[in-house]
Formats: sequence, structure tokens, C-alpha cells
Amino acid sequence: MGPTQPAVRPGDARFSSGPCKKHPGFTLDTLSDAPLGRSHRAAVGKARLRDAIDRMAALLGIPDDYRLGIVPASDTGAYEMAMWTMLGARPVTMLAWESFGKGWVTDAKLLDLDMVDLQAPYGRLPNLTSIDWDTDVCFTWNGTTSGVRVPDGDWIPADRAGLTLCDATSAAFVMPLPWGKLDVATFSWQKALGGEGAHGVVVLSPRAVERLESYTPPRPLPKIFRLTKAAALIDGIFRGETINTPSMLCVEDCLSALTWAEGVGRDGLVARCDVSARHIWDFCDRHDWIANLADDPATRSTTSVCLKLVGAPEGLAKRMAKRLEAEGVAFDIASYRDAPEGLRIWCGATVEPDDVAALMPWVEWAYQSELATA
Repeated sequence: MGPTQPAVRPGDARFSSGPCKKHPGFTLDTLSDAPLGRSHRAAVGKARLRDAIDRMAALLGIPDDYRLGIVPASDTGAYEMAMWTMLGARPVTMLAWESFGKGWVTDAKLLDLDMVDLQAPYGRLPNLTSIDWDTDVCFTWNGTTSGVRVPDGDWIPADRAGLTLCDATSAAFVMPLPWGKLDVATFSWQKALGGEGAHGVVVLSPRAVERLESYTPPRPLPKIFRLTKAAALIDGIFRGETINTPSMLCVEDCLSALTWAEGVGRDGLVARCDVSARHIWDFCDRHDWIANLADDPATRSTTSVCLKLVGAPEGLAKRMAKRLEAEGVAFDIASYRDAPEGLRIWCGATVEPDDVAALMPWVEWAYQSELATA
């Protein structure tokens, strides 16, 4: 007879790292006022988009002289837009410690940039003290596929000559971000807000705007990447006049998520993630067969918590994830396809911390069950 199943199940089995769990209290009825079948250029459409922009900026604590706009193609499109439009004015330092950061390195090579490539293996950060701040610097704040984040912004000097381009998609809203150290930040509301996919957000500092208006990149720019016209910022993008047609249903979903998040508050969103992540870290501390993929506790992600099995046979973690899904206990928690084999549990703010606590005994049950059948 196999191990006994835990008595308590998570109230919701959705621990996917993207698209992420909808916010507590979500129902399709909350989207019933979406202006479907109306033009996003009509007053009602632009008002909804502007409302999303203003409320995201307020919740994030964006400085008044920064710009926030909704752009196509999720966080990927937003970060590609930043790279294509701004990089090349000076050399660039690419920091990578997981798959998406490595993807930006590939793009930098395709753009034929004068580049320094600083990479680290999964579980670690590159040497942040070796950066030349006369260069532009591209990095992810939180490595979604490695569970490794930068601990703070202290390593970024205020008097840098280059720009910082930060992929903040698993950090925005749920980790404190030092906006004065970030010239460009991108994210998708499908992560921390549990919104629908396909829409990205770009945040620009005054230094980033100056770069856009003074630098002409030596490459053709697709329409969906163009942030300037006649050497001036297209200001309408940051007032809800999107480059291409957005989904007004997705925008309504974002507004619903913002209503919930505003009720929790910025500090409350961060705290929910901290509590959920601590449930997993404490579980790892009590068991010698499972550990955080992040080597340094100061760099552990509190949203995309990535775990490794110590001394386990190949394929065990994948089988555990399948067993938990079959039981209806946890969906989509196998590690990312390019990452080391293990588990990845989303602990973003829309996930209930009690559900994370209830999941961990099931993880132990799946481990013991798979070992017994190996």
C-alpha cells in the first residue's frame, strides 16, 4: 500500500507561472461591462485604456515624470520594443541567468550590438560588481524560469551613463522596484495580476524618453515597435491610444484585477507572496530531498519558486507533477522546459497562501509515491 494522501487539498489547484491564477473573487460577470464591439478609438475604449494605465501607474508607485503605456505582444513584445528602439547608441551589457534573459542575449546578437555577455547558470546571479555602467544594461528582475531574482537595486548606481532595461514581468506589483534605478521596465498583467495574456506594458523614465527622441537606430522598425514620430515620443500611446487593436475584454479583465489589487494594497500584494514563498522554504528546510534552486537565500524568488530534487532519479519531478495534476491538486508545476528538472510553484499575489501551505504535504506524498513505484 502506498503513502497515505493528505487530508486537506488546496482550495484551488492553479499554480501555473503564466497565465496565472485569476484574482480571488473573479467571475466572468465582473467583465459584463466591457465595451465589446466598440472601437478602442471611441471615447469609451480610450477611457478604459487610460483608466488601466493610470491605475497601474498609481498602484506601482510610478514617478510622475515617467510614462506607462500598453503595447502589443505581452512582456516579450514590450521588451523587444525597448531593445529595438533604444539599443545601439552605446555598448550594452546583457545579464542572463535563466531562459528569458538568455533569449534577450540572442536578440542582442541578432541586432549586431557591441555587447558584453555576463551569464550565470541556473540558481545563481552573474557578478553584478563587474558591470561597466557606461554601457546600457539589460536584465530580468526576477528569473521566472530559475526562481532567482536580484535582491534589490543597490547594485545599480544613480549616476550611471547608460540606460537600464529591466524585464520586470514576474516582479511588477509583487516585489518592491526602485523606479529611480530603472529607465525601462516591461511586464505583462497576466503574471502578478492574473490577467489575460497578449498585452504588454512599458514604463519609461525621462532618460529613456530622451534616448528615444535623440537616437535613430540603424535598423528598420516594425510598426508595432515604433514609439516616436518625427523624433518625438508618440504621447498618445501613454494616454490609451494603443499602437494596434487591443482586446477590450482583456482590458476589462485587467481593470477587475486592479480593483482587487487596490483593495489589498501594494504592500499587501508583496506580503501575500512572501507568506506563500515562506511556506515552501520552510518545507524545504524540514526535508533533505528537496531544495530551492536559488543558491543564495537573498536571491530566492517569492513568486516563481523553483525547486530541485536532491539525489532523485531522472524524470522523478516530471512524474510527480503529472501525479499531482491527475489528483487535481496542482496544475502546471513542472519546471520550465529549458530549466533543470524540478518543480516550479507560482506564489504570486492572486494565489492564496493557505493553498500553498496545503499543497506542500501533497508534494511529499507525490515524492514518496513515485519513489515507491520507481
